[in-house]
Amino acid sequence: MGKYYDETNIPDELRRKFNVYDRIASLGIDLGTYEDNVVSITGSPIAGVVFQESGLVYLSGTSGGTEPMDDDEETIKHGFAGAQDAADTLITRLHWSLSCGGEGDLNDVLYTVKALGMVVSPGGGVTSAGPPVTNGFSFRWQSVFGGPKSDYAHDGIDSGGFGGIHARSAIGGFDGRFSIEPEIIVAIPPALSRDIISNRGWLFPLPPSMLNKLKVRE
Repeated sequence: MGKYYDETNIPDELRRKFNVYDRIASLGIDLGTYEDNVVSITGSPIAGVVFQESGLVYLSGTSGGTEPMDDDEETIKHGFAGAQDAADTLITRLHWSLSCGGEGDLNDVLYTVKALGMVVSPGGGVTSAGPPVTNGFSFRWQSVFGGPKSDYAHDGIDSGGFGGIHARSAIGGFDGRFSIEPEIIVAIPPALSRDIISNRGWLFPLPPSMLNKLKVRE
């Protein structure tokens, strides 16, 4: 596990028992390159990630799927797959936000706090697609960090732990040209969050001065 993770006070029975990156490789998630993902926040209207000194990490939403949702089975499958793709995008973003300065990585994620799935289903109230579509996001997240609905769970138990299961709201009725926009909050050790903030600030993508600071160190 990550060095910060090893120093936390999680009960031994609930500690993650696997390398997150082994699961990422097994699931075929492409984390991309440093050059493509560690960029300047210049011109961006919002941050992709905000670190809080308490250890809470807030990730902005990202869209998944290409069509609005209704109760049709094939449409739900499309939304579920789009939500899974969105999870891969946020896992990638979280990886680079934790690791770009050399402070930590995904193995330092303690647990997942809260997810919100905003499902595109114009006309609000005419479909129950919100939860089943958002499950694509939640189940993928659990497959990476551990949870009862992960691909590695047997009889509702993931031997790797519970780091990916989270509180959640899944809401339909939104308009858009996609299927879902999920967002998520995770917890990391406060010591890691403080080290990240003191080294390169609380934002990802990075302020230009912090990006230049990391480039100088390479």
